[in-house]
Amino acid sequence: MNRRTRRTLLVVAAVLVLLAVAVFLRSKAPPEAARLLPESDGILYVNLKPVRVIFRKDIRKQLKAPERVPEYQQFVDATGIDWERDLDQAAIALHRMEDPKGPNGAVAYSMVLVGKLTGPRLNAWLEGHATSRENYDGHVVYSIPSEDRTVRVTQIGYDMVAASNFPTAEKIHSMLDRHRTAALPFSGSTLLSEHFHEVPLLSLAWGVGQIGLPFNESGAISILGFQLPIQADSTIVASVAPELPLVGALRLRVEEIAPSDDAARSQAGSLDALILLARGFTAPLGENAANRGLKELLKTAEVTQNHNRVTVKATIQGSLFAGLAAGANQAGEAGAEPLPAH
Repeated sequence: MNRRTRRTLLVVAAVLVLLAVAVFLRSKAPPEAARLLPESDGILYVNLKPVRVIFRKDIRKQLKAPERVPEYQQFVDATGIDWERDLDQAAIALHRMEDPKGPNGAVAYSMVLVGKLTGPRLNAWLEGHATSRENYDGHVVYSIPSEDRTVRVTQIGYDMVAASNFPTAEKIHSMLDRHRTAALPFSGSTLLSEHFHEVPLLSLAWGVGQIGLPFNESGAISILGFQLPIQADSTIVASVAPELPLVGALRLRVEEIAPSDDAARSQAGSLDALILLARGFTAPLGENAANRGLKELLKTAEVTQNHNRVTVKATIQGSLFAGLAAGANQAGEAGAEPLPAH
């Protein structure tokens, strides 16, 4: 082997090593949509594409063409965007408001949406509904009135839309600023840097930080009618990942970081008691798909404690999603008004 050949092989090997390192780093890095989010109290993320693939058969059996409210149908007709079909990823930052009873409510949000969402038709819709516009860093930011708030919206890439109903433009500006450095795999907010490494690999949906914020009622967290024994400002790392091998089920994992070992021990005991209570409440329920899925989730739920951390693990069966989809269809049919004749 001559010198030129050896040199070529070394260059090729070096390039392959660099590519392997880059791929590895990317696999460990947060999704780009999450890296664009501004500083916040909590982050929620969901990747809908694999969810559609895993549960396609279970859910499509139950789903029918949805009845759309006229305003949403007008949006679909004007933009060509159907959120159920075209939204692939959503990353949402939650911002606690200083005055929960103020005009901006308890929580504001900033979000990055990814999918077949952008284009001139969306721009035309935004132009027609905006009360004001701002040009920031080469992007037009539209201010859209919504339920006594202002939602700022901008297209930040060929498949990305950013929006925020934070009272000022600070958060939407931050997302546009982060977009310039989005290629860096470990860029992102402080919360993301501190906790994303705790999110299990291959998670389809996850949340970090004070994710109890959207479910907070009078200082307590309530989900599906159950009041959880978790403080609203607890730091949570939650995730949903596919059960391997792929069997149409998901692994749910929720970890609370308590202020002390004693607090964690108390929380674990309370959660154990709550799960037992929920099992008793659901035992008499009829045997439809949604109830079977809920019973299976509670049956597999397991609470463990390690120092100041409390972890809840459970399995979510596809039948739960199928049952919820069927229930949504029935509710829609019961409450839907007939469409006008053409």
